Amino acid sequence: MNPTSNHAPCVYIVDDDQQVRESLEWLLESVNLPTKLYQNGQEFLDAFTTGLPGCVILDVRMPKMNGMELHLAIKQIDPNFPVIIVTGHADVPMAIRAMKEGAFDFIEKPYNDQHMLERIQAAIHEYNSLQQDHQRSQELKKRFDSLSKREQQVLQGILQGKPNKLIADELFISIKTVEVHRSNLMSKLEVKTVTDLVRLAIEAKKDDATP
Repeated sequence: MNPTSNHAPCVYIVDDDQQVRESLEWLLESVNLPTKLYQNGQEFLDAFTTGLPGCVILDVRMPKMNGMELHLAIKQIDPNFPVIIVTGHADVPMAIRAMKEGAFDFIEKPYNDQHMLERIQAAIHEYNSLQQDHQRSQELKKRFDSLSKREQQVLQGILQGKPNKLIADELFISIKTVEVHRSNLMSKLEVKTVTDLVRLAIEAKKDDATP
């Protein structure tokens, strides 16, 4: 089950400045976005649960663990989890480097509230899409992994456009046996036509979900 489907997105705010944390909390709650506040990076990492929808907003300059270090730590846990970095003008080069290393965006202070909300919504949407794609890929892999070795061989023959008789001859089995394997594999893959089978195989190949 995809955890994003059962949880409302949460915006994690990591900043050592209490006024900044509370200001962002007020902004996000005004559009009914739940928030969790942390005063340093380690406090956030101790509480972070991967796979749940949301994003992190963090300041570049924080004591103990700065924003860059926290960003890299988050990426070690969940490479896709979106990080939005809030930075002063002097820290723009650092923020750009963070984006090259996978941060979703950086926003300069002072920022426009509407722009901040738009980027947060975009980050949450992108993460949800990535999670759904991952779930679909895992589902396809599970289906293809359920095929027996013989069913996989018959599948390859079908995908190559070979008739049942040729598949039977090449595998030294009867046409009837090919038909049984063909029926079984289509049932396991949850497709009804060869066209659907080909389409599913192409999708699985793209996602590297085929055995």
